[in-house]
Amino acid sequence: MASDAPQGAAPRRNADGPATTGKYLRTTLSNMITYDVADPRWSSEPGPLFDQIREENPIHKSAQGFWVLSRHQDCLNILRSRQSSSDATKLRPAYAPEGLYSEEQEMDDKSAMDEVVEDARPFLFRDPPDHTRLRGLVAKAFTPKMVNELLPFVEERTNELLDACLGSGTVDLQQALCYPLPVAVICKMLGVPEEDETRFSKWSELLARGLDPDFLLPSEVLEARNLAVTEFTGYFFELLAERKKNLGDDLLSALVVAEEHGDKLTEVEMLSTSILLLVAGHETTVNLMTGSVVAFAAHPEAQEQLRNNPSLWPSAVDELMRYVSPVQLTGRTLLEDVTLDDQTIPGGSFAMLLLGGANRDPRVFENPTGLTLDRSPNHQLGFGFGLHHCLGAPLARLEARVTMAKLLERTSSIELTAPVTYRPNIVLRGVTELNVALTTR
Repeated sequence: MASDAPQGAAPRRNADGPATTGKYLRTTLSNMITYDVADPRWSSEPGPLFDQIREENPIHKSAQGFWVLSRHQDCLNILRSRQSSSDATKLRPAYAPEGLYSEEQEMDDKSAMDEVVEDARPFLFRDPPDHTRLRGLVAKAFTPKMVNELLPFVEERTNELLDACLGSGTVDLQQALCYPLPVAVICKMLGVPEEDETRFSKWSELLARGLDPDFLLPSEVLEARNLAVTEFTGYFFELLAERKKNLGDDLLSALVVAEEHGDKLTEVEMLSTSILLLVAGHETTVNLMTGSVVAFAAHPEAQEQLRNNPSLWPSAVDELMRYVSPVQLTGRTLLEDVTLDDQTIPGGSFAMLLLGGANRDPRVFENPTGLTLDRSPNHQLGFGFGLHHCLGAPLARLEARVTMAKLLERTSSIELTAPVTYRPNIVLRGVTELNVALTTR
């Protein structure tokens, strides 16, 4: 850890002045600690860091100039507030105070997608009434019936992937199971040929980096991400043109015909929805599944609980979502002044909500660092809340439940064979590889 302060320990305060902090910790005028998102712990080991933030300075302005909220109630209040905005065009000015970017990296209001197609923001990054219209049309295509009909495919593909990796000793379960399964499901939903799944997998990984702020990304990552946007856009419009000629029973065909009061989705809106599905529907599910495997390895008793009592799976998936928190944080722009616990955040500010910290808040969750498979109620925020509650939550639950259940059914033990390392993402937390020893039944 590149910091003077011990990991997880409180910085030292001088009696007559500001705290003595490490490289990534700074003090405000009130002598309270602020935290820098460049600190590698944000991606490598956020749990103890978020615990520290939540207890020491739960609402504060970060070193980068945006506000950080870490308690469950504060995050919940902002998520359900009509005074907060998810519109991406309103985020950057408050997100990047003057001086944050170098002259070579000037702030640009356009996203990488907007450089290819004008105003291609998905509904996740829009406010009502645009959000209401787009989500309503997409919901007409993305139905519970469509999700339920995917069950046989998810079961079949999971068994195929397990057949290929079980009995081979040590295996990287991320590459063997957790990464290919969700992308196969998305390709199935969109009607993408199986031979193109590898391309979709690579695009998904690169596009997911776009959720992190640009100033944290190396130039080569930005270039690769922007190239992925261009490639996916070209592929998608070819696929869409073919689908319009030959409608099928897939999601893309359903998006083409979705209509409400004569209103239909434009081609760009279908593109942005597919991008959202690829990033939010793939990367987050991968991270949920890999995080679940890590949790099972750390808690062998949980493996046995689920093998002996499969009826626990519905509550277990929600608990794993809380415990893993594959989406570590989300952001909102505050449209008006907001007061939380006597702290007023000015209107126009950007607020970063530490969902991973909120999901470990001891004020809400008993034994928050433990894995309680039958936790009830479970007010985890992993799928968001309010207007932007994840539309794909039923699909994510289905994939995680089926895949993890079959993994446990066909094994008697899961053990890590190497330390787990994480990708340098601060929004989506996922492993670089997942080497495990699986003992088959």
